[in-house]
Amino acid sequence: MASKKTSPTKLEIDIQFASATIEEKVLAIASLAAIKKWVKAAVQFNGLITLRFVNAAEGKKLNFAFRKKDYATNVLTFPYELTTKTLVADVIFCLPVIQKEASEQNKSVKAHLAHLIIHGCLHAQGLDHENDQEAKKMEGKEIALLKSLGFANPYAPI
Repeated sequence: MASKKTSPTKLEIDIQFASATIEEKVLAIASLAAIKKWVKAAVQFNGLITLRFVNAAEGKKLNFAFRKKDYATNVLTFPYELTTKTLVADVIFCLPVIQKEASEQNKSVKAHLAHLIIHGCLHAQGLDHENDQEAKKMEGKEIALLKSLGFANPYAPI
């Protein structure tokens, strides 16, 4: 007799690193517990979300393969399943891009990473910023979530 497939009853968070070097650099910025806390703050579904931290070469390859953009970008989100109860998604973070942006924006890498984790998780849940109304809604959620986690408004002028 086949077992009945049931939806996950909790959020599973899988964190992957493209290399030991990337892992070492990410964990110098934030602990696994902190990263998982940020994801749990942003995701209101059961299911599986995979976060993968990559170098610029892998980030560029993925951005070109899926978006036809020939450069590495800070975050790519791949939602596979989104129902009223369940989420399954991959979120890819390009660490060198994140570090460069943080420096250019005079932000800590930790604060910028927290923002992009929240940002990617909101994308996985169907939020977007393709027009002004969507952007305002998404940015408002990001600001509120980051504030609840002790981070400043990432959109505030410096």
